[in-house]
Amino acid sequence: MKFRTMFAAALIGAAAFAPAIAADEPQVVRQEMMKKVGGATGAMAKMVKGEADFDAAAALAALTAISEVAGSFGEQFPEGSETGMETEAAPAIWSDRAGFDAKLAAFKASADAGVAAAPADLDGLKAVFGPLTQNCGACHETYRLKKS
Repeated sequence: MKFRTMFAAALIGAAAFAPAIAADEPQVVRQEMMKKVGGATGAMAKMVKGEADFDAAAALAALTAISEVAGSFGEQFPEGSETGMETEAAPAIWSDRAGFDAKLAAFKASADAGVAAAPADLDGLKAVFGPLTQNCGACHETYRLKKS
């Protein structure tokens, strides 16, 4: 009986520990980072489309969040993280690392420009939102797998 209890406790402990391990995996971290970018982009898109009132503080917070993610996003693609965890990372990230890094740098630069501009009105947001989303989309074209 004692063996069964120890075995059950070991299984429960392993199950509780498994999510903590997965959360540190680069595939999981980069997916969470992209969710943050998606939320920030979505908030600004609502303003640009007139679905939400312009809010200078919210726009700056969104641009800042994107800039922060872009600054460390490339670190989440080490060798060996090409597959697993339902990653949408395309093999081109590893076969054309210089190209990926250049696209990421352009994305970061457009986010930084948005933060520096600190849009005070909707026109100001539109001026930085366009280049930002173009750089975001350009990276996805080559370096993100298409969902089937």
